[in-house]
Amino acid sequence: SRFTADLDIRVYHSPARRDVNTHKTTSHVPPPPPPPPRTAKVLMLLNCLEFNKALHTLFQESDQWKFHNDDDDDGVEKLIQEARFLSWFAVLQTDLQEDGRRSPPNVLCAKGSSLRKGSSVVACGSPFGSLCPDLFTNTLSTGIVSNLSGEGNAVILTDARCLPGTEGGGLFVTEGHDHLSSSSSAHLVGVIVASLCWKGVEWIGLTLVCSVQAILRNLRDVAERMEVDSPLRVELSRLRLHGGAPEGLQLLNTASPSSSSSSSLLRRYPTVCLIDSGQFWGSGVVVAPHLVLTCRHVVNGKKTVTLRFHHEEEGDRIHVCVGDVLFSTQPSSSYDFAVVRLRDSAPEVVEVPVVAESFQPGEEVVVVGYGALGKRCGPSLTGGVLSKAVSWDRRPVMLQTTCAVQAGASGGAVVRKRSGELLGIVSSNTRDCAANVTYPHLNFSIPGSVFQPLLQRFSQSGDVEVFRGLDAVDPGVQRVWRLQNPPSKL
Repeated sequence: SRFTADLDIRVYHSPARRDVNTHKTTSHVPPPPPPPPRTAKVLMLLNCLEFNKALHTLFQESDQWKFHNDDDDDGVEKLIQEARFLSWFAVLQTDLQEDGRRSPPNVLCAKGSSLRKGSSVVACGSPFGSLCPDLFTNTLSTGIVSNLSGEGNAVILTDARCLPGTEGGGLFVTEGHDHLSSSSSAHLVGVIVASLCWKGVEWIGLTLVCSVQAILRNLRDVAERMEVDSPLRVELSRLRLHGGAPEGLQLLNTASPSSSSSSSLLRRYPTVCLIDSGQFWGSGVVVAPHLVLTCRHVVNGKKTVTLRFHHEEEGDRIHVCVGDVLFSTQPSSSYDFAVVRLRDSAPEVVEVPVVAESFQPGEEVVVVGYGALGKRCGPSLTGGVLSKAVSWDRRPVMLQTTCAVQAGASGGAVVRKRSGELLGIVSSNTRDCAANVTYPHLNFSIPGSVFQPLLQRFSQSGDVEVFRGLDAVDPGVQRVWRLQNPPSKL
């Protein structure tokens, strides 16, 4: 068409790149100069229907989602138009083979339908587009799968941090290893769609990805509907589309045959539910068959709340029950804390979670909560490290992590990644009111060592008054939670 004919498309590539499948690089010789960009032409523009459908289900207009960092706001019409084009992909044709060099290696693909929350992933893209491609091409960022939605998990959300310009880059899943190493292999699982996701004025710190399995399925369906002698079909036929993947693009099932659920990793962690108090909602952590911990601002002064448990291994079936708010700290308390008792036993609770007794700054942690997508999806997982354990009078009173925490994650669980021990309860992220900016990767949690002794006393006596100790105002702890300098003890 005239539109594609007028496009001047250049493809930059780096043959002396690091190989993500072997994690080796040839550093014993000086790297060759970057090759000149190659021209490319558009074979087709493809709409991924499964991705499009899931987008309209998850990202509601009322939540004012944006997938860029544009200060200009043209209202709801602009948001609708933007969402309409997020599911469109360009299929390009170019020749990356150089004289005297072998062709680029085939790419292995993984099925999005077999992904699990918490799976380790690597994002590969070129931040800032064509700006200094020799510096930014094939930049890597690690993270985990935060959430999945749509038919065949067409929508993938990851906490791997990406920058503008990485759109169109690949998301790779590592087989059998937490990180890339010399013995691991990486498989393409998705294409990066949006590196910056905003919900209203809140940057959520997650990257939006479309499953490559869904893209290839739509590409195959379009090719099959073309005339047999169509030049475009001839070009696509060279890809040898069979079984939903071109030749050389083998689809890897990342889940074991006996595990079709994305919640297997969640079972290592405490059970987290969504708590709805009417005007507000957030997360809660089940610490006993009938007991859930959350934040004061989540229950919002109500005597009863609704709790929702997602059964992801049963097709996202939701179990709804009612809980009575047994205790909520006073507004003057340093701790934003509440206790809810279920009228029925919580589902899926195998055992009472182990509450950690010590904290090691720098250790890997995961936050489990209903941030970002909230009621429209199951709990999200975001990874990071315990950046700091703040103590007062020789006892931990606040935890800080680098996990991406959004509105709705309050009351969620901070867990030790490898053991699943409960480290604390998420209280809040950070917001700069003057700049109207939210920082999801700086957040604050109540250490488990603060409430665990009270839980033990309550389990023995059944007296809810044991939690009243959290209402005591300690000036030092209060200053910590108000982000003020503690008074000197000199």
